[in-house]
Amino acid sequence: MTNATPAPKKKHRFWTMERKQSAAGWCFLAPASILIFIFSFWPMFQALLISFKKGLPTNLVYSDPLWRNYQFMLKDKVFIQSVGNTFTYLLIQVPIMLVLAIIFASLLNNRDLKFRGLFRTCIFLPCATGLVAYSMIFRTLFTYDGMVNALLMNIGILSEPINWLNDPNTAKAVIIIGLIWRWTGYNMVFFLSGMQGIEYSIYEAARIDGANLWQTIWKVYMPCAKPAYMSFAVISVSYHWNNYLWPLIVTKSPTNRTLTVGLAIFAKSKEADMQWANVCAATLIIIAPLLLAFFFMQKQFMNSFVSAGVKE
Repeated sequence: MTNATPAPKKKHRFWTMERKQSAAGWCFLAPASILIFIFSFWPMFQALLISFKKGLPTNLVYSDPLWRNYQFMLKDKVFIQSVGNTFTYLLIQVPIMLVLAIIFASLLNNRDLKFRGLFRTCIFLPCATGLVAYSMIFRTLFTYDGMVNALLMNIGILSEPINWLNDPNTAKAVIIIGLIWRWTGYNMVFFLSGMQGIEYSIYEAARIDGANLWQTIWKVYMPCAKPAYMSFAVISVSYHWNNYLWPLIVTKSPTNRTLTVGLAIFAKSKEADMQWANVCAATLIIIAPLLLAFFFMQKQFMNSFVSAGVKE
């Protein structure tokens, strides 16, 4: 009886197809990850260390107590004023902008509406306008002898012109109007994308049941697209929390300019003998609310980008 020849053992190769694909993925991710760490996380870590120090940039030593710079910034009138101005923008401008964006998106989601592409382009067009161009337009409209004063005086609302850009209160109103005008279309596109990700038969069923526009938005879209509007609310808050160029360009006098947080930090770095430790402390105070918001809403934030693009 002959013995059967044993089957040769299979050699387990180290570089399997799965490992090759994984290694290729890491090769693509590694350069970007290294650059993000060098240019984003490392400076933030250094800013955190500097915020606990004092002295000139060439001779920094740890302060006593360590939170001295944070106490200084939280007691600084200019910084507190800038934070108050920023909260004013957020509490007034962001809700109005998001509500208008949802309304426009709901109207443009109607398949029976003709020229939807044209209307969509017209609403989105301000977002594509250059910052300097639309800033000059608003400065021209709201100057002392501009079109806004002339119109309001002709219809009898004003008896004399208003210096819109030099008064802190009216300058805030101009800034808020400009932000709403420019960014409503941007948010509208993403809300429209979220609405188109919902079966259109649901909207039709709501209309058959007698639901009006507000009821459709509140009872159909809002529950189905919660990640979309929550995450883009965070995006809007993040952008306008750090808004700098628009108030800087549209207002005139530095003494009457409505300061944003970014402008206050810039002024502080120039006026406080280059006290970078205070600037770093102010920066960390500013970004802390945004980091907390993203930490608690990161799931909704990521899910909002899963939806498909805007359809015809």
